[in-house]
Amino acid sequence: MEVLISEDSINRLIIPHLSSGKREGKFKVLKSAIVKAVLFKLKTGCQWRQLPVESFFKAYQLSWQGVYYHFRKWSADGSWRKVWIALLAQHRQLLDLSSVHLDGSHSIAHNGGEAVGYQKRKAANSSNSLFLADNQGLMLSCSSPVSGQHHDLFQIRQLFEELLALLKEAGIETAGLFLNADAGFDSKVFRSACEEQEIEANIPYNARNKALPEQQYYFDELLYKRRIVIEQANAWLDAFKALLIRYEVKALHWLCLHFIAFSVQLIRKLNKIKLY
Repeated sequence: MEVLISEDSINRLIIPHLSSGKREGKFKVLKSAIVKAVLFKLKTGCQWRQLPVESFFKAYQLSWQGVYYHFRKWSADGSWRKVWIALLAQHRQLLDLSSVHLDGSHSIAHNGGEAVGYQKRKAANSSNSLFLADNQGLMLSCSSPVSGQHHDLFQIRQLFEELLALLKEAGIETAGLFLNADAGFDSKVFRSACEEQEIEANIPYNARNKALPEQQYYFDELLYKRRIVIEQANAWLDAFKALLIRYEVKALHWLCLHFIAFSVQLIRKLNKIKLY
């Protein structure tokens, strides 16, 4: 069974940010084992009921319902989000913020649920989320999903502020950032949102956008070439089978699976450079 991150890393970097129940002292199952089971689900994409719980819980058995209960609880109380914010805050020095990169990604949603709609291009129900990555392809933030029938500019101001709010909670200054985004984000609303946040938007002109003249904004072609890192980062996320196709009905659960994946990526980087 593949181990995404070590138990030591789980205990050091994840467990301290997960909430505890009032009767936690009487509950013998180790939190680290529950986290390992969730990571197995994330990596393999297996159904919750198919979790090999006997491999994770030896002396004190826990059913798949117990694992799912804790995943839902830690999603609802913001624990998974706190894990990711804490990791970003503690290791800001590892980020390359010489530029950041924004992109949207559609995921097919087989079970329907919240923020799911029919997407003609994929000929299937899907969800759309916005992702922000640093200049080395390390994911920084993910927006709440919206129905797949909408394009990337749907509720763009609200979702963009959500992306930045997470960074600010981690103590990352966003003013002055250079942001790459593809021509699909070429709009007055999004450019205005960037200006309000003192972010320099580097977006190519969209020929279909008659509202904005081509020469109105400066565009750096060399900087734009770095946008490939977020495409690579999104491809890296596909290695987590639970993110390749959305089976989670709750939008919050889908979002939290991404925060867990981001955490795994950064912890692996920490281990690689032997900071832990």
